[in-house]
Amino acid sequence: MNGTIHHEAVMPAELDKYLNVHNKKDGIFVDCTGGGGGHAEIVLRSITPKGRLLIIDRDAEAIARLQEKFKYNDNVTVFKANFKDINIVLDELGICKVDGLYADFGMSSYQLYNDRRGFSFRKDGPLDMRMDAEGSLAAYDVVNGFSQEAIAKIIMKYGEDRFANRIADFIVKSRSINKIDSTVKLANIIKEAIPKRHQKNQIHPATKTFQAIRIFINKELEAIEFLLQKIDKITSIGGRVVFISFHSLEDRLVKEMLNYYAKDCICPVEYPVCICNKQKTFTILTKKPISASPPEIQRNPLSRSAKLRAAERV
Repeated sequence: MNGTIHHEAVMPAELDKYLNVHNKKDGIFVDCTGGGGGHAEIVLRSITPKGRLLIIDRDAEAIARLQEKFKYNDNVTVFKANFKDINIVLDELGICKVDGLYADFGMSSYQLYNDRRGFSFRKDGPLDMRMDAEGSLAAYDVVNGFSQEAIAKIIMKYGEDRFANRIADFIVKSRSINKIDSTVKLANIIKEAIPKRHQKNQIHPATKTFQAIRIFINKELEAIEFLLQKIDKITSIGGRVVFISFHSLEDRLVKEMLNYYAKDCICPVEYPVCICNKQKTFTILTKKPISASPPEIQRNPLSRSAKLRAAERV
């Protein structure tokens, strides 16, 4: 069990700027990834008692922490759910439209630095990696039960690691001798699989594989896609959406979906007239993704890969 874990919200000033809560202080806002509650605190500084903040998280430990943190805030509702089901959550709470919505797709420090959760290779822990402890599939099941081909595909697709096949081969050979049951065991196998000349000092060789397995078992990209497909239906006119991504797969999904919403027509260029009848529903506020400032990166290294994109419902 870990001691006190310090969690710091990523790009708080940038989130505050692009969410623009000050413009709708009595509105309804949704924090899709409650985590440590850092971003929620920023929103609560701006909304009035008439305003409302709904905080969603699928991690039971995060829910307990958030409920304790905001127990004296009457205008805060903490709800255990996967953000892909945001429409179901809003229906259950009797909410039709929201004035702002944001999601930070990164890991919270509480998850990352808690060795019991098995997300990190820096401390020994069980091969778990489930964001929702009630989930049926854990990292252990993938590493010890999936075929070599399936493991390689996961590492290649979600980790974009050129040594995916070699890593999968080393994993399968190792588990044939002894089950791989800890984060450190898996990390050491991956390190052995990647040729030393391709290992970078500042990045642990196991980083991409751990990322890939985590994304796969938690269906993270699918959840992001589901969320993005619903934002135009649940965001009120003038409402804003803000997304913070931490790797190219997430950022690409956000970029492509916001670009789709920002178009008036999606007909092929060779069509003389528009027949798709699509209407623009969002204006993109960030032509290029916003990165964390150098001082923030120095203060909080976890922010170094963060990319923020924002849009406004029209």
